[in-house]
Amino acid sequence: MLLEYFQMIDKVEALSLPEGKLVARSVVPQASPVFEGHFPGMPLVPGVLLIETMAQASGFLVLAHSNFAAMPFLMSVDGAKMRTFVEPGAVLDIEAVLEHDGSGFAVTKTRITSAGKKICDAQLKLRTMPFSEVPLADIVRNRAAEVGLTDLMARSA
Repeated sequence: MLLEYFQMIDKVEALSLPEGKLVARSVVPQASPVFEGHFPGMPLVPGVLLIETMAQASGFLVLAHSNFAAMPFLMSVDGAKMRTFVEPGAVLDIEAVLEHDGSGFAVTKTRITSAGKKICDAQLKLRTMPFSEVPLADIVRNRAAEVGLTDLMARSA
């Protein structure tokens, strides 16, 4: 996890396209410029970055589900609950479940746990746009390969 670069997912651990489910993992770094201001002497991962982590897991799920036909963009966060603090060094398990994908939108239910303890959860809505309209296809495919998503897709095909 590179907080300052918004690379929130370290590895996609599991993908089930029939179930519409993705499981990912991230390890919070011991040090990051983010912690210098949040908070001095008591470093905590900002809640907004936990939401971004859930959004990226959801995005990878939508990418896999559409076979990289469209780029997902976070549109809304509903019912988000932050249940505890996340400190440097925490291992985060992220789960995203696809509830809807169509008509240019996707909806996921997401959650993060650490050592079996609930960290946060939310329902996320994402706008999907064809890659022909968004010049990010190569960057997104490269990142998906880095975190192991494309390998899991190939195995589940």
